[in-house]
This record gives sequence, C-alpha cells and structure tokens, in this order.
Amino acid sequence: MNVYTVKQVNGYIKNMFAQDFMMNKIYVKGEVSNCKYHTSGHIYFSLKDESGTIACVMFAGQRSGLAFRMAEGQSVIAFGQISVYERAGSYQLYAKEIRLDGDGLLYEKFQALKKELEEMGMFAPEYKKPIPSFPQTIGIVTAKTGAAIRDIISVATRRNPYVQLILYPALVQGVGAKESIVKGIEILNEKQVDLIIVGRGGGSIEDLWAFNEEVVARAIFDSQVPVISAVGHETDTTIADFVADLRAPTPSAAAEIAVPDVLAINEQLESVKARLRRSLMSKVRETRFKLKEYETRIRFLHPVSKLREQKQYVSELEERMRTRIHNQLQGARHTLAIYVERLRGLSPLEKLSRGFAYVKREEAKLDSVKSVKVGDTLSIYLRDGEVSAEVTKVEEITDGRK
Repeated sequence: MNVYTVKQVNGYIKNMFAQDFMMNKIYVKGEVSNCKYHTSGHIYFSLKDESGTIACVMFAGQRSGLAFRMAEGQSVIAFGQISVYERAGSYQLYAKEIRLDGDGLLYEKFQALKKELEEMGMFAPEYKKPIPSFPQTIGIVTAKTGAAIRDIISVATRRNPYVQLILYPALVQGVGAKESIVKGIEILNEKQVDLIIVGRGGGSIEDLWAFNEEVVARAIFDSQVPVISAVGHETDTTIADFVADLRAPTPSAAAEIAVPDVLAINEQLESVKARLRRSLMSKVRETRFKLKEYETRIRFLHPVSKLREQKQYVSELEERMRTRIHNQLQGARHTLAIYVERLRGLSPLEKLSRGFAYVKREEAKLDSVKSVKVGDTLSIYLRDGEVSAEVTKVEEITDGRK
C-alpha cells in the first residue's frame, strides 16, 4: 500500500496542470463575483456562470493587463494560467489579462481612443473655445425626430424665442451616422452660426457609438464654431464630450446653457437700472452739495465780496483814524489850553489887568532907570489906555538904597 502526504498529492496535481499546455494559456469567460482589491495591489475574485465558480487572482505585477476597474456582475474574459495553490489544495486562475466581454470590447476600444486623443492634446483646456453668452443663431446636429430636438426647442423657446435654431437632421445611430454628424458640423460652420449643439438622447453604448468615433472627435475639434456636446443621459460619457468645448449632461441642459433666459436677463437689467438710478441720484445729491459748497466758496472769493470786505475794512480804518485824530486833537487842544494859560500868565496885558503898567520910551521898552533921563517923554500903558508923561526926576536904587 502506497501512502502519500498532502503535500505530495498537491504537488503532483500542480505538476499535472503545469504539463498541460491548455491550462497554461487559457481564456475563461464568466461573471465577476467576490471581487476584492487588496492593499498589496493584488486582485482576488471569482468567475462564475450558471454551472459553477472558479477562483481567480491577478497579481499586482500583472495589473497592466487590466484597463478598467472590476466590479461585481461584470461579464469578462480573463486570460492566464490555471494552477494549484498547494497551501489550500485548490486550483485557481492566475490572470494576466482581463477584458470586458461584449460591451466590454467597445469599452476597451473607447478607452484606447480616448488615451490616444488625450495624448495628442485634443482634450487640453487651452484649445477650448469660449461659449458665447448671447448667441443669435444656434446650430443643432441631431436626429430630426426624437426627444433631443424636442427638448432643445422647448427649452430654447421658453428661455428666448428670439434665438434662431438651425437643425441639421443627422443620423445619430447605425451605418452612416458618423459621416452624417461630421457633415452637419461642417455645414453649420459654413453657415457661420454662433454656437453648435451636437447630441442625441440616451441609449446603450452601441447606440451612442457614433459619438465615440475618431472622425466625429476630429470634426468637433476642428470646428471654428464653439461646440457643446449633449449625448445621452448624465451618466453617459463619450469621446465627443471630452473634445467638445463644453459638455452638457443632457440635450435639455445644453439648451439651458446655450440659450440665455430673457426673463432672467430682463430682471437683471431692471435690477441694474435700479442700482444705476440709486447710484445716479446719490451722485446728483453729492454733486449738488458740492456745487453749493463751491457757490459759497465762489461767493466768498468773488471780487464784489472782496471789495465789500475791503470797503468795510477801509471804513473801519477810517473810523479808527477819525477816532485817533479826534483823540489827538483833544490832546492837542488840552495841551494848547495849558500853553494858553501859561502864556496868559506871562502876558503883559494880564499883568496890566492886575494894576500894573507898562512903560516905553519911544519904541524901546524900559527895563532900567539908566535908560531914562529927565525930560524924556514916556508912554505908560494901563489896563484901559495909554498915558504920555515927561520925566522930571530919575532916582536909581542900589542895594535897596537910593
């Protein structure tokens, strides 16, 4: 009887898998379940179908073979090697590449084109053209029937019925769709519209695929007119969204962005007018106040005012001069009165009025008896007249003695 250890059995089975060429390069299709991204970078998951489950792992070093993030329920095709994990005694798929099945192939194509165009700089913000604030003509590239054009017309009419909408009825799905979209963009550029909306309603990735075509992306990028992409629903993203100058989540949202709201603009204008009116009135009041201030200054600085002021000043000077002259005259009169009194006290007439007499010989006054001799005729002046007298005697008084 041969007895084998668990390790020997697991090793034998692992060797069987290693020698099987098909197990070393195998594609396995299934639905993802129990997907876990480990902190080490490894991805652990299972692939299942209606009949069973197989454990899978993709090591961190193989992550370059995965172009998307795995999630529960995805249908994928995993390429790798099936081997035995000896510690657990179980076999599993060691994946080297994983791609989405069905829609996943389109998704991979989408990711590849997106990466290529991004590397070419077609998504760069410096190439984005500004969306005009008040377009007069808006071109629309979409199907002539469908929810997209109805929504755009409805929103545009409500917001501003004066904006002209020009529709290019393009194919947006199926054979010839990409060429039709490109032609619509080119023709609307020739018509020199102010803005172009390119889009359609929602759908599957196959339905929206025309907007993931490179020729459509290049037509949008080369457009001289700003382009708004409005493809599908808010969760849908296409290459056109990345290349366009602006992405709108839906066609209705594109119309909301593109067409200015007349009512809102009128309200803003009224608000601006009210602010301008208040500002103007405030400015007028301020200017009037300054004008009155300037008038006061001018009135004060006017020559007439200056002349009036100088005239008043001259009048004050004249009054002061008159007062000063009056005071000086009063002082002079007082001094003169003093001098008059002094002179009156020294006047011979004043002496005569007191009983004295004034004696003259001929025209000379007498101040000594030596000037008189007997026989001279003297004139004697009294208070009330003159007396002529002849000298009959002359006596000289010396030291009080005759």
